[in-house]
Amino acid sequence: MSQELILNQRIVLASRPQGSPTPENFRLEREALPDLQDGQIQLRTLYLSLDPYMRGRMSDAESYADPVAVDDVMIAGTVCQVEASNHPDYEAGEWVLAYTVGWQDYAISTGEMVIKLGKEPQNPSYALGVAGMPGFTAYMGLLDIGQPKPGETIVVAAATGPVGATVGQIGKIKGCRVVGIAGGEEKCRYAKEVLGFDECIDHKADDFAEQLKNACDQGIDVYFENVGGKVFEAVMPLLNTSARIPLCGLISQYNATELPEGTDHLPLLMGKLLTKRIKVQGFIIFDDYGHRYGEFAQDINQWLAEGKIQYREHLVQGLENAPEAFIGLLEGKNFGKLVVQINDPL
Repeated sequence: MSQELILNQRIVLASRPQGSPTPENFRLEREALPDLQDGQIQLRTLYLSLDPYMRGRMSDAESYADPVAVDDVMIAGTVCQVEASNHPDYEAGEWVLAYTVGWQDYAISTGEMVIKLGKEPQNPSYALGVAGMPGFTAYMGLLDIGQPKPGETIVVAAATGPVGATVGQIGKIKGCRVVGIAGGEEKCRYAKEVLGFDECIDHKADDFAEQLKNACDQGIDVYFENVGGKVFEAVMPLLNTSARIPLCGLISQYNATELPEGTDHLPLLMGKLLTKRIKVQGFIIFDDYGHRYGEFAQDINQWLAEGKIQYREHLVQGLENAPEAFIGLLEGKNFGKLVVQINDPL
C-alpha cells in the first residue's frame, strides 16, 4: 500500500560561486518524498544550522571535505524529529541530530550519522551550536591546542559568534584575561556585559590595531584564529614567546578569488614563529577530536546548567530564507549562532 504523498522542499547548489555567493547559486526545488522502506526513518527538519565552513563546500577547490555537487542538496547539521519509522532503533516523535539531511524539509535516513536527542529535549537547537559542533570546536581548540594557563591573555575574534563566545567564556572559567574582537559597538557591549569578556575591540574602528595593543598590554598568549586578514595582522606583533594559535577558520578570505594586494607578510610571520617559538595548529573538529566528544558534552552541559556559559541564537524563519541568511553570515550580519527554523515540532 502506498503511503501519503509528501511534497519535499529542498535547496540545491545551482552553480559554484565566483567570490561571494549570490542567490543565483541556490535553487529551491519541490519533489515527492520516496516511500519509506524497511530499515529507514522519515525525518522532519525543525532546525537547520548555517555555518561559515559551508562556503568551502560550495567550491570545488581541494579541501578537507568533498564539495557539494552541483544540483545536490546543500549540506548542514540539522535537528529533526522522526515522523515515521521502519527502523527497530527509532520511534516516531524522537528528536535527533542529523548530518545527512541538509537544506530540506524532509529526508529519508538509514540512521547513519544520526544522534539521538531524546523524546523531550530542552533547547534542542543548542545541539547545532554551543552543545554541538561550534561549541566542541571552541572547547578542543582552546583547551587542547591553546592550553591556557590562569592569568594568561586570550584573544578571540568573531567574539559573539557561537565559537568565539564559547572560547571566551571557557577562557574566563579557566582564569584567563579574555579580549574579544567583534564588528560593531552592540556586539562588543554584549561580549563584555553578557559573556563576561574583559575587553572587546571593534574591528571596524579606525584605530583598531592601537586599541587592541592597549587592551593587551601584557601581550597575547593564546590567539584563537577563526578570521584571518587584518585582524591577524593586528594580533601578530603582540604575540608573546611560546604563544599558541589554534586555527579553526579564516572567514575573512572565504570569498577571495585572489591573494590580497600589498605587502607580503609571510616572511615576517615565519620569522616571528621562529624567534617567538609560536605554535600554530590547524584542526578539523570531528576528524581530529570526534573520539573525545563525551568529555566536551559533560563539561559544557554542566557549565550551561550552572549558568557559566551564555548562548545566543539568531533565528531565521523558513527554508526559503536560508540562502540570504547564509550570504549575510559571511558578511558578519548575524548576531549569535545562525539557525533556520524549517518546521514546527510534531
